[in-house]
Amino acid sequence: MRKAHSPRSPALARLGAVLALLCVWEVAARGFVDKMFLSPPSRVFSSLDVVLRTPGVPEALGITLWELGAAFALSLALGLAIGLAVGLHRFSRRSFLPVVLLLYGMPQITILPLFILYFGIGPASKIAFGVSHGVFPVIVTVAAGVQNVKPILLLAARSMGASRAQIFRRVIFPHMIPSFFAGMRLAMSATLLGVLLAELYVSSAGIGHFTTLFTQNFDPTKLLGLVALLAAMAIVLNEIVRRVEVKAGRFRSA
Repeated sequence: MRKAHSPRSPALARLGAVLALLCVWEVAARGFVDKMFLSPPSRVFSSLDVVLRTPGVPEALGITLWELGAAFALSLALGLAIGLAVGLHRFSRRSFLPVVLLLYGMPQITILPLFILYFGIGPASKIAFGVSHGVFPVIVTVAAGVQNVKPILLLAARSMGASRAQIFRRVIFPHMIPSFFAGMRLAMSATLLGVLLAELYVSSAGIGHFTTLFTQNFDPTKLLGLVALLAAMAIVLNEIVRRVEVKAGRFRSA
């Protein structure tokens, strides 16, 4: 008996899901929801050029992208250093990892006024608040990845005279690659969230400022167009991380 053939292309499945959601959105926006609150995707996508021609929006995109890049880089650097310090030593892991998890579970939005107080209303507060969101996923995943390294491998490397840099490059890093890049993906989304939240609450520039402006003006077309641009930005950045992960996976198997 011949088995029924089923499609096995993940790309086609994703495309079908996206198209189905867009169709539901189109029908709901045109037939069931007030146009003042929701615009159909056909109108949103056709108005992207209008959004980009809005005075200040291109500059806001550049500002947000710069703040996001700086916050993400700092999150990776701090998260990797702290994650290794916590994960490599049993005493540090048992002493400080619960504190990290406690801070990770704290809703950072409650302490946003402190960031504004210490860093002002400029880009520094947005970057710092983005770091407060992105650093903890990296710390947790790096500490968990380090624990995947078998102690016998570290002992063997030390007995053969390997330096700390060689042990990290040849033993520790290859074993922590999967969890590290999982933390990078989480950190990318969390950092973007932190930067946008800070811009929403206190900013006269950046995408968050225009999001608030379009919302207050009841302009759902421009608002959703801005959201579409943010989604495209997030997709591009995650694709960059994915490609770096693929190259690092080749290094691991080498």
